[in-house]
Amino acid sequence: MKLHLVWFKRDLRVRDHQPLCQAARAARRDDGLVLPLYVIEPEYWQQPDTSLRQWQFTLECLQDLGPALASLGEFSTSNTTTECIGPQPFAQHLAPLQLFEGDVVECLEQLAQHHSLTLYSHEETGNYWTFERDKQVKKWCRQHDVFWHEFRQFGVLRPNKDRDQWADWREQWLTDAVAPTPHAVKFAPIFSENGLKSIAPLSKNSVSGFGFDQTPCPGRQIGGINIAHKTIFSFYHSRSEYYRGSISSPLSAERHCSRLSPYLAMGCISLKELQLHNRKHIEKLQQQPQPNRQWLGSLRNFESRLWWHCHFIQKLEDEPESQWQSLHPAYRSLRSDSNPLYWQAWRNGQTGWPLVDAAMRYLEHHGWINFRLRAMLMSIACYPLWLDWQQPAQRLAQLFVDYEPGIHYPQAQMQAGATGINVLRMYNPTQQAIKLDPNGVFIRRWLPELKNVPDTFIHQPWLMNQRQQQACGVFMERDYPAPVVNFEQAIRYARSQLKGITKAPEFRQHASRIGHKHGSRQRSNVTTRPAAKTASSQLSLF
Repeated sequence: MKLHLVWFKRDLRVRDHQPLCQAARAARRDDGLVLPLYVIEPEYWQQPDTSLRQWQFTLECLQDLGPALASLGEFSTSNTTTECIGPQPFAQHLAPLQLFEGDVVECLEQLAQHHSLTLYSHEETGNYWTFERDKQVKKWCRQHDVFWHEFRQFGVLRPNKDRDQWADWREQWLTDAVAPTPHAVKFAPIFSENGLKSIAPLSKNSVSGFGFDQTPCPGRQIGGINIAHKTIFSFYHSRSEYYRGSISSPLSAERHCSRLSPYLAMGCISLKELQLHNRKHIEKLQQQPQPNRQWLGSLRNFESRLWWHCHFIQKLEDEPESQWQSLHPAYRSLRSDSNPLYWQAWRNGQTGWPLVDAAMRYLEHHGWINFRLRAMLMSIACYPLWLDWQQPAQRLAQLFVDYEPGIHYPQAQMQAGATGINVLRMYNPTQQAIKLDPNGVFIRRWLPELKNVPDTFIHQPWLMNQRQQQACGVFMERDYPAPVVNFEQAIRYARSQLKGITKAPEFRQHASRIGHKHGSRQRSNVTTRPAAKTASSQLSLF
């Protein structure tokens, strides 16, 4: 049997899905069958940048993907096992999606024993583990004469030989037609006697243990195609009007940010469709007798974030080692003397700086936080606390339900000052708190131990004397810690360490090469340019 195997990875949708579209066309030409496959890889979920919250979100996306695929064609459920994944109703609704738990190459080996295979998938710019896994899959395909058709998921060029032309190439890619949704697809039967039965289904008991970090996340967004499109609808019909001007504040960002980042990260929605949708709304507003300038500005601002989205993923695509290695070699041994007590204070939301600790607790609960506070958390970890950037970056990766490696690691390095080409951003936690949460509403919500602290001291509770502490019933060190370091002194130390590095003559030479390889370029002939050159430092799509 000719089997056209569609390997779903971080692209859990059916609309604008080029691999699925091409597999369906090929199957019609040669009277073959289409097999949608998702491989649950235990080794991936043991990597230290994964978490239970990400796995649960993925399961919900798979639960939507099964019925979406079923609506596209016909398939047989004969000999289908009910001992599949999760509760029995979930198992029944996965068909025609085939699940396999284990190694991708092992899965391909089993299928190749019974079928003539052609493999289809999107390219993936994931973490370093997926990079190495894809190399093994490519090696296996060469050895077994299996043709692997890979298609672009985002505006990311592989290989990218010339960064100078990348922006124009991306714009051209976006203007290409979206892949049509196939219909009348003849799917392969699942778990039948034709060879697929040898693929073991995921057992019920193995569902809960996936993810390196098991921290509960009661406030996270729910995964799936359906809720992704509901989120798009609510963003464009109400929430996006005040996107610009609201996304930095912890009080308004939760509503006015797009909240689409986890659905983009897991591919429940297509970036190309999203950008086309955005431009149609811009055109619609422009055609009104009195265009809403606030709304227009917000949508243009949002589109600039979609540009930066691809720009940063291209960085990791071009240099996969930047997940764990500083771009500039001068920074690779800079913070080797990290203090474990500072690390624990940052990780547990006990630094003594109220906005920092409130942000960490909010993130742990929701699996999401706006970009300004993401940047602040990295900055605090790497400058006043002088932690090596890999450790806090890995922890944040675990906590983010919308973890997108191609955005996360370049951004983490940039906020930590490890690139050699970006301005150092040393966020003052008190000044940020006064600016973003002037009345302490966010702080009190997530640090209830400070709820009775008066406004005068809510951003610096350590300044209260003994009488003032007694008056509000909040005692420093007993109820809430004082700052783990003196911010001004710690920043002076950080600046002195960094200044010594940048004075070295070879520093600029390395920085110039990094800038040529990874730096953004001015775009030409693009409908909507980035809002400003500094937008890369405020990637507020989240």
